[in-house]
Amino acid sequence: MMIDPDTRDRILAEPEVILDDLDVMQALIGANERAMGSNIVDLRGIAMERLEQRLDRLEDTHRTVIAAAYENLAGTNQVHRAVLQLLDPVDFPGFLTALNASIASTLRVEKVRLVLESKAEGETAMGLMSDAIHVAPAGFVADYLSGGRNTPTKAVVLRQVRPASDAIYGDRSGWIRSEALLRLDLGAGRLPGLLALGAEDPHQFKPTHGTDLLAFFAGVFERVMRKWLG
Repeated sequence: MMIDPDTRDRILAEPEVILDDLDVMQALIGANERAMGSNIVDLRGIAMERLEQRLDRLEDTHRTVIAAAYENLAGTNQVHRAVLQLLDPVDFPGFLTALNASIASTLRVEKVRLVLESKAEGETAMGLMSDAIHVAPAGFVADYLSGGRNTPTKAVVLRQVRPASDAIYGDRSGWIRSEALLRLDLGAGRLPGLLALGAEDPHQFKPTHGTDLLAFFAGVFERVMRKWLG
């Protein structure tokens, strides 16, 4: 079967049209292989096929890297907005109100709880000030972070929630599926604290996620809390 003269002339005038069309090129290569028969190995065709596979993998990696970069940029902007909201309140009650209002909304979590340890029995006056505060006995923070195991704890822990989370999230515990736990150093002479971010999405906080941004947020939070406690 002869090619149509007009089509032939167009291909000869613009051969790049054929070269730029992946489907057409693959069809031509396939036709060439069939014409050679099964007894001939086309090394060039094999090489091209492998190059195509490598190009596909490279494009997938490129898309993944771009997506991760955008996600990281969005996370950075999110934490920066939350930091500014930490600095906005002019008094401590306003600061506590912001935790479960603007800050929780910005960080896209359902519940923010500030855990403060106390050597006194029962709740203190501070614990009655706001639903954002949970007063716990001394040693609670380390025990909650480690899950009761005698192991070193990280400054930031990301995980799905455990039954013990009821003590922190209260009536919202049934909705919380994952949490980010930020250990707080509240200064010399003070017991440690904990900032718990509870999310309804079980995959929002996972151990495989990066923690640099949350560690930065925890550092700012520590400094703000030292100011209020001082």
